[in-house]
Amino acid sequence: MDIMEIIKNRRSNGLVTDEAVPEELIQKVLEAGTWAPSHHRTEPWRFFVLTGDGRKPLGETLAKIQAAKMEDPESETNQKKLEATKQKPYRAPVVIAVAVEPSDNPKVIEQEEHGAVYAAIQNMLLAAHELGLGTYWRTGAPAYDPEMRKLFGLSDKGEVLGFVYVGYPKKELPEGKRKPVADVTKWIRDEQDFKEL
Repeated sequence: MDIMEIIKNRRSNGLVTDEAVPEELIQKVLEAGTWAPSHHRTEPWRFFVLTGDGRKPLGETLAKIQAAKMEDPESETNQKKLEATKQKPYRAPVVIAVAVEPSDNPKVIEQEEHGAVYAAIQNMLLAAHELGLGTYWRTGAPAYDPEMRKLFGLSDKGEVLGFVYVGYPKKELPEGKRKPVADVTKWIRDEQDFKEL
């Protein structure tokens, strides 16, 4: 596939089968992530591949984070919600937790370390699509909770930046749409163009 075709055709696809994904395909997805750019070549990404029962601690941690925000986590309604939350990691046969571990190099800007990991995730999504896999990049407040840092043994500066759910898609998704490039772009050819921003 042509790279522009891969970029334009990739979709977030959370509707995947339970079929196991061969480890060699996941390795290709991970390798694509490691080829993202990073300032000072810090390579700040960390990957945790969860399969089988390895997904259970993630579900339990998600439920623990949710329960901490509930007024009465022991109520019947909330217990059902927490049980449903524990099952979330089982929506795909593979979940890749992607984290950042910022470098201690004094020249490094921490925000750029996060940017490098986001670029790694994009590489992973594109590689997975090219390999015929469906992916869904899930984030949200629980990803950034200290309990998640603890689960994955990250440093105080480390942080989970998202979960990439991977599997074989159940169905083709409709063609995507984007705003025309002209709607989100300003061409600046001289100083006067800056004054008109």
